[in-house]
Amino acid sequence: MIGIAKRLLRRMVETSAPAAPHREVLEGYENPELIEITFRKTLAFRSFRDELSGAKTVLDFGGACGVHYKMACDPAIRWAVVETPAMARRAAELSTESLQFFTGIDAAVSWLGSVDVMHSNGAIQYTPDPEATVRALCAVRARIMLWKRLTLSTASVESRMQVTRLVDNGPGIIPGTTDVKDVAYRETSIPEAIFLACHQGYRLTEREGGNFRFERD
Repeated sequence: MIGIAKRLLRRMVETSAPAAPHREVLEGYENPELIEITFRKTLAFRSFRDELSGAKTVLDFGGACGVHYKMACDPAIRWAVVETPAMARRAAELSTESLQFFTGIDAAVSWLGSVDVMHSNGAIQYTPDPEATVRALCAVRARIMLWKRLTLSTASVESRMQVTRLVDNGPGIIPGTTDVKDVAYRETSIPEAIFLACHQGYRLTEREGGNFRFERD
């Protein structure tokens, strides 16, 4: 009896469940729609170097050991990375005439002179005081402000502990690295309205999710 009841119940669920939506299948690389969407995406694609808009100086807040400098592939750009004391000390041996590491915004600006682009990728929410840090970076008055992978809240400051795998931190993968440790750090999100209000004298020219581009008026 139990077996019969189970079969009846399964039949009722299968009958009442909505049919999966039909999805058209495009065949082959010569399909006109595939070609068109590939063309449009390529047309819209902007490399990191394109985003810098011919900048000669970049202040990279939270740039670790200079990975974004490497991504830019332009040794003519003078690049100042602002990092924690421990990270800046470790990265110092990678310094060149074009790439330098600092523990403070003022020192980085002093070396650069003027700042064409302020760039920060996924770093602000891990500072002790994100709002104060955003205001300090806006006060630099860079021509362009590039923010990537921001975590913002809607109405109030939100704080939480985040745990990631050690091997997932930093760029790329080191062959043979074992995944045996986690890293815990605090993530603090400030309200989006406060973040936007910090950019007095700037125009928001691009936005996609947690990525923002501001240009000075």
